[in-house]
Amino acid sequence: MERRLKSSIVMRVVYLVPRLRAIRDSVCPMRPFVLLAFCSFSMLAQLAPPNSAGVSMGHVHLMVSDPEAQKKLWVGVFGAEVTNAGSLELLRLPGIFVVVQKSRNPPSGGSDGSTVNHFGFLVKSYADTKAKLAAANVPFTDNAAKKQVMAEFPEKVRVEFTEGENLQKPIVFHHMHLVSTDPEKLRDWYVKTFSGKAGKREQWLSAEFPGGELDFRKADAPQAPTKGRALDHIGFEVAGLEAFSKKLAAEGMPFDFPYRVLPQLGGLQIAFILDPEGTRIELTDGFMAKSH
Repeated sequence: MERRLKSSIVMRVVYLVPRLRAIRDSVCPMRPFVLLAFCSFSMLAQLAPPNSAGVSMGHVHLMVSDPEAQKKLWVGVFGAEVTNAGSLELLRLPGIFVVVQKSRNPPSGGSDGSTVNHFGFLVKSYADTKAKLAAANVPFTDNAAKKQVMAEFPEKVRVEFTEGENLQKPIVFHHMHLVSTDPEKLRDWYVKTFSGKAGKREQWLSAEFPGGELDFRKADAPQAPTKGRALDHIGFEVAGLEAFSKKLAAEGMPFDFPYRVLPQLGGLQIAFILDPEGTRIELTDGFMAKSH
């Protein structure tokens, strides 16, 4: 009996291994070992695994008069995949979600002039990105030396695209660029609050998180808070958000919107806080499950 069982198991393994290898090779035809592991992750995962505090980059939330104009670009031009958290539509890109909703009132302004000037992606081809933007009639400024363009999406949402070396995907999220009269103080707040890693990119201080970074630019005068603008808020995905929110509350963090579970959004957990400059930040627990 035991011998027959072992023989059966061996036969099943012999049968399955070549088929699993074939599936692996057809899905991710790259070299073995490290490249294979990287490909398996990048093909399946969109948001990055969290840091020690449970935090990773989550989303950018646009509140605009014409959501379809935004969706047409993100989905039709840049290949975002549409998914849902209950009734909330999400546009999924490698490393980030873009959420686009219709605002009750016209936005008070675009991203320029607010505490979040723009958000940025790495792209596989600078030339192809310029061609796509031109074909879609999206205005942009061109920095050929850096292989970089700054595009102005509808309702003055600024999005930066920079060619990345050896990029395997057409597009990957890279950063959000915040503006402050005291960049170092603001950077330190994000590092402390979300357990980020302090760094520097070119001339800008940065706070690094799984999936991307926040860069900080100095302003001569305070910028407008994001709430009510076309780029209304930024988002972090937080594993264990309820406990994380309690920890923030115990440390004296004021909430713009307290921790809630939203059944209509598939049980998504959310909370809102403000950074010291007035940037609205949504904390979510549930987007990670939508990124696979």
